[in-house]
Amino acid sequence: MKIAMVGSGYVGLVSGACFADFGHEVVCIDKDQSKIDRLHDGIMPIYEPGLDALVAGNVEAGRLSFTTSLAEGIKGASAIFIAVGTPSRRGDGHADLTFVHQVAREIGQNLANDAVVVTKSTVPVGTGDEVERIIADSGTRHRVAVVSNPEFLREGAAIGDFKRPDRIVIGTEDTFGREVMSEVYRPLFLNESPILFTSRRTSELIKYAANAFLATKITFINEMADLCEKVGADVQDVARGIGMDGRIGPKFLHAGPGYGGSCFPKDTLALLKTAEDYDSPVRIVEAVVKVNDSRKRAMGRKVLDALGGMEAGRGKKVALLGLTFKPNTDDMRDSPAIAVAQMLTDAGVEVAAYDPEGMEQARPLMPGVAMTDNPYAAIEDADAVVIVTEWDAFRALDFERIKTLAKAPVLVDLRNIYQPEDMQTRGFKYISIGRS
Repeated sequence: MKIAMVGSGYVGLVSGACFADFGHEVVCIDKDQSKIDRLHDGIMPIYEPGLDALVAGNVEAGRLSFTTSLAEGIKGASAIFIAVGTPSRRGDGHADLTFVHQVAREIGQNLANDAVVVTKSTVPVGTGDEVERIIADSGTRHRVAVVSNPEFLREGAAIGDFKRPDRIVIGTEDTFGREVMSEVYRPLFLNESPILFTSRRTSELIKYAANAFLATKITFINEMADLCEKVGADVQDVARGIGMDGRIGPKFLHAGPGYGGSCFPKDTLALLKTAEDYDSPVRIVEAVVKVNDSRKRAMGRKVLDALGGMEAGRGKKVALLGLTFKPNTDDMRDSPAIAVAQMLTDAGVEVAAYDPEGMEQARPLMPGVAMTDNPYAAIEDADAVVIVTEWDAFRALDFERIKTLAKAPVLVDLRNIYQPEDMQTRGFKYISIGRS
């Protein structure tokens, strides 16, 4: 089957490469000529483990290609996926559907055969209805079914998530759409991956509801961590204790500096706006968004407290280890490190930082921060070392070397990757999350 993937960003490129690996013929389409040129040269526009090899192998096999021409790319395609960005709209927080609508219009104007048009982008409830209307109004005479097929890919583990998914959600009431999508995902169905067929609007809401629930779990354990610090409990044991309950589960119960990334911040906000439009408020999600925003600033205050307070911190130096919102990605969107760095620089603290993959993306977002070539260069002459992102590279730091480089043996571990007793033995003042 020929598949066209409109949008060659994170979702589109990963999905397109994986579909090609299943044996489909896939064309990835993007208007950014420089991105397409780099892909032709084997240069990935994003960092995702294993993606470069997956793309290269399928390009070599002739199953994966790239173009800037939508008309050419969708010709003969049975399934056309829309995988363009839907960022939060400035001013009101609604998902910006400009690119989705634009692609729908171009598909309608250039369609040369019957096809299923699939919204892979994360979109508010009712977007599929609008996409269907736009395509119909474009004057196409070909049969078109508009389907919702949300993605559930974790950055840093996207290829595995695509090939071994918890579930595949397909929203359609159209027999043609169901038949084509069943063929698209036949390789996964043979591997017994569960496929859930729903109405289109239900499918659209599933994506937002899933992300809002996961964001709620993160925010809940972060508030429990604050309580643990007050009462002298250990949040990691609390998380284990409640996570062993099968109704709760252990995932997304890791206390830290708050959630960030490309999905949770914008999707929770978009869900709030949808609920507001339909006069059906979601108070829990409202609280989650507010608590998470304040959480990031609270982490900056935690670092200042480790320096002796705001006044004492002025003129001191802090080393930030990890800048991306999570490890194994170069994504800086809504990363807690941005808020932490901003609070520190506003307080007159000198900040040096290192991240294995995210520094190029971080530079324009953190203009007052000095980027270094390695963690120890950032640590030199620092009054405190702060672990913001739990990259594997920070799990076995040379603490004897740190003690010789830093002005003071102070470690603020915002990801709890070290043990308090071990750090005390090493002679460090150690501050973590939700632990004494």
